Amino acid sequence: MSEFLNITRFEHSPTLNTVFMVENTLKNIDESVITVADLKKKLPKQVNHNTLKIILEYLEESNKIAVTMKGITWIHNTNPALRRAISSGLEL
Repeated sequence: MSEFLNITRFEHSPTLNTVFMVENTLKNIDESVITVADLKKKLPKQVNHNTLKIILEYLEESNKIAVTMKGITWIHNTNPALRRAISSGLEL
């Protein structure tokens, strides 16, 4: 079982609304990379730091974001043409 699914160990469990709020903010930012501090400023509501870390861990495990030394980048792509190309493409 993935670590982020075992949320009983966390003191601050995020609500679904909070997860959606963070996800939508990351999806719609103008910058290609954003720091956690800048993300906190862009969120419509304040989110506890530990709760935000849990959400970011979940989004990274779900392959929706990439977390690097420079910051966070939205990488999830729902383009059906891209999905078809990947599924029918050659494996290298």
